[in-house]
Amino acid sequence: MTATRIDGKALAAKVREEVAAEVAEVGALGLATVLVGDDPASDVYIRGKQKAAQSVGIDARDIRLPAETSEEELLALLAELNADDAVDGILVQLPLPSHIEEAKAIGAVDPGKDVDGFHPVNAGLLYLGRPALVPGTPLGIMRMLAEYEIEPKGAHAVVVGRSNIVGKPMAHLLLQSHATVTICHSRTRDLERHTLDADILVAAIGRLHVIRADMVKPGATVIDVGMNRTDDGLFGDVDPAAGERAAFMTPVPGGVGPMTIAMLLKNTVAAARARRAAAIAKSAG
Repeated sequence: MTATRIDGKALAAKVREEVAAEVAEVGALGLATVLVGDDPASDVYIRGKQKAAQSVGIDARDIRLPAETSEEELLALLAELNADDAVDGILVQLPLPSHIEEAKAIGAVDPGKDVDGFHPVNAGLLYLGRPALVPGTPLGIMRMLAEYEIEPKGAHAVVVGRSNIVGKPMAHLLLQSHATVTICHSRTRDLERHTLDADILVAAIGRLHVIRADMVKPGATVIDVGMNRTDDGLFGDVDPAAGERAAFMTPVPGGVGPMTIAMLLKNTVAAARARRAAAIAKSAG
């Protein structure tokens, strides 16, 4: 058996076409990205997000702040962006310099403009089964499953990783799609016992090839979120040899990564629509 390749790059292009059509319908949209410091990886991510936003007609505002920017200065900037009607979405690139508390920065973004889906209000809505703005990576994975007609309902899904950005929201989205969900992590005993039982396996723990081929159930769907940089290139959390056992598998690179940015654009449109609807309702009332 050779796994069907889940082509995130091609699907992301399809999503961007959808977003471009929505932007043309909704009208001018604004996305503000905020980068504090000069971390090279963060710079690459921001440039990718800016380029993607501009390609679909979103007005992308690229805000760069020096590494010595104080927490107070960052929070003041976020307050200005919250109040700016030309800005529909706000993204604060993580990680932040050590002197700035990430939780404060995330919490300072208007939940209605939180296109990353990290704000406690949006996390709480997801927990309650009323998702508003959801983190782009798990949202993109759900779109992948739908596109390839992989049904979570009744399936056993195993999520390896418990981060607030991927693991936890991924588990909630799968649970809301009626999968039976197991969450594993770095301290899980006998990880193989759980992964071998997974119909849908999401690996998001950030360890190079932590999932060996013999840890994958034959016929499973494998979603590799890992992006581990080595001297030989970029590799995932799953040994590529698992493609000989899985029915469907995402590549690294070209799998989940492009979908994360595409769903950020989707979230920006969703935020804009919600803000406009709220403004109309307020004026009518």
